[in-house]
Amino acid sequence: MKKEIAFFDFDGTITKKDTLLEFIRFSKGSFRFYLGFFINLPYLVAFKLGVISNQSAKEKILRFFFHDTSVTVFKQYCETFSKQVLPKLIRPKALEEIERLKKNKTIVVVVSASPENWIENWTKNLQLELIASRLEVKDGKLTGKIVGKNCHGDEKVSRISQVYDLRDYYIVSAYGDSRGDRPMLQLAQKPYYKPFN
Repeated sequence: MKKEIAFFDFDGTITKKDTLLEFIRFSKGSFRFYLGFFINLPYLVAFKLGVISNQSAKEKILRFFFHDTSVTVFKQYCETFSKQVLPKLIRPKALEEIERLKKNKTIVVVVSASPENWIENWTKNLQLELIASRLEVKDGKLTGKIVGKNCHGDEKVSRISQVYDLRDYYIVSAYGDSRGDRPMLQLAQKPYYKPFN
């Protein structure tokens, strides 16, 4: 028997703020947060102007803040952030919709461009599935690079297709809030744009 499946963007759709920014602020402190973004301002401007890709800009930021960070230390930050900060960022209406879908036996999948590291504990606790960007690790330390492609835009569709055959589901829903979610929304019979704002 075919089931229903729903795909949710995370940052800005389920959450009120971008969790990558909030995680950097949490793990590095406000002073280093603002200093780091000031130093990397040329890359952010280049991204906004379309000179460099979303992935290139993101890797510049990740490399600046987390290059050579021990995986053990990073994991501790992620677990603490997931417990102490993330719950405050979740939109109540998004959580209500997720719980409603779960009661209807819908498979709920979070699809995020943010690294999976600080999202996975939250999704596991709610028994949700997760597709997200993955951070590269070498010799037990982060490199600041993303494994493969950043899970954004068309890559969201590609990653979904690698895991799910949508012909196996009788209703496909998708929830998003940005241009990077539009390809995923186009997959769905029931697309919802900024549904919880």
